[in-house]
Amino acid sequence: MDRFDAMQAFARVVESGSFTKAAETLHISKTSVTQLVQQLEARLRVRLLNRTTRQVNLTADGAVYYERVVRLLADMDDAETGLSSASVSPRGRLRVDVPSPLARLILVPALPAFHAQYPDIQLDMGVSDRTVDLIGETVDCVVRGGELTDQSLIARHVGDLQLRVFAAPSYLERAGTPTHPQELEDTHHRIVGFRWARTGKVFPYAMRGDGESVNVLGRYVLAVDDGNAYLAAGLAGLGVLWLPDYMSGPHLARGELVPLFETWRLDPMPLYVAFPPNRHVSIKLRVFIDWVAELMKEHAPVAGRGDSQ
Repeated sequence: MDRFDAMQAFARVVESGSFTKAAETLHISKTSVTQLVQQLEARLRVRLLNRTTRQVNLTADGAVYYERVVRLLADMDDAETGLSSASVSPRGRLRVDVPSPLARLILVPALPAFHAQYPDIQLDMGVSDRTVDLIGETVDCVVRGGELTDQSLIARHVGDLQLRVFAAPSYLERAGTPTHPQELEDTHHRIVGFRWARTGKVFPYAMRGDGESVNVLGRYVLAVDDGNAYLAAGLAGLGVLWLPDYMSGPHLARGELVPLFETWRLDPMPLYVAFPPNRHVSIKLRVFIDWVAELMKEHAPVAGRGDSQ
């Protein structure tokens, strides 16, 4: 038994949830995949997978082993990409997690150019605004907005999101146009609440203008934890919302959003690419981070601050 082939077959079965699908991605027969996994279990003397006619699930031992196998396979891939021509053309699988609006509006549309330059990198992109366990979920890096609360992570500051305040014309027709942020605390005004994944809470926005500072919390009829849903709620007239320029621009141009409090300002929201300190920065991870940083120079440049690594 080739242990590398067996570990790779085991990992593909776990990730695809099927021996048949694993065989297809590895370009070998289902029988070969089954035999490799069985030989691996025999060598380890533990059952790694629970098999039924409909699904394949990890055992407790299998879950622990899978986490180690993924790291080992990644390290082996990094060792190969560090040699000769492989370093020129990085390859392998990269697991990333990014906010849903950033994926939809910036990253995914730009991916054809990335893959034209790095055709051998396979991206598994989780698209969410949730808090990701980078180590437990074997994610290579995350792109996140806001100050990082997990000081154990290594982070590169790749951009700053300029936030402004908007409302849909339908909302303003119904509730009136506020002229001061404090008016959003009035009983007849509503905001769209954004529940931050780290805390599950809606936080106030600190705004400065006209020689004063205010913290605006407001009342809401809807609070969401996803950026795309947040934008959709604002466009539907459910309340006032705070958006970065890259999300508001197209809707502002079409008259679907109206800017509010244009003499008031909010501190930019920093955007980071973060990864665990024990995760080796492979060539493929490095080029992905550099690519994100270059994109952000166009869409959300760093506001006069350097990178933090």
